[in-house]
Amino acid sequence: MRALTASRVLAFSALVSLAAVAAALVAQYQFDVKPCPWCVMQRGIFLLIAAVSALGWALQRVGAARVLALLLMAALGVAGLFAAGYQHEVASKLASCDMTFADRVLTVLDLETKLPSVFMVTANCSEASAYTLLGLPYEIWSGALFTLIALLCLLTLKRGAVHRR
Repeated sequence: MRALTASRVLAFSALVSLAAVAAALVAQYQFDVKPCPWCVMQRGIFLLIAAVSALGWALQRVGAARVLALLLMAALGVAGLFAAGYQHEVASKLASCDMTFADRVLTVLDLETKLPSVFMVTANCSEASAYTLLGLPYEIWSGALFTLIALLCLLTLKRGAVHRR
């Protein structure tokens, strides 16, 4: 088994985060899976993880940049896990997602206007809860991936693998 290194974790996190967003877009545009505000917020978090990962990987010769990237990615992974958990446990039971935290963030950032093909909300949370992949709601898959990213980052930091490229 290959050693867990910061470089590998950064590259893996960037790739799987982009793959998650790509999968969401395929589900949306090919299979008519409509996203709610919490779905779209999770896309944004995955894109932030990918950006931080890529930047950390590009600056991997600077140890502090690797550490900072891994810490920030772990925090984003935890934030994504909370978003997925909130969507599953609370928002999916609401008739409307209007004015929830995710809806307010998307409104303030104006993401629907800036990049509607990725960030346009087309469903409310209770509608979005009906969509599943292999029997599990999409937010469960998303939450699992956020957890994996956060754990890999923290494990890399704990094992001191951040000093190995």
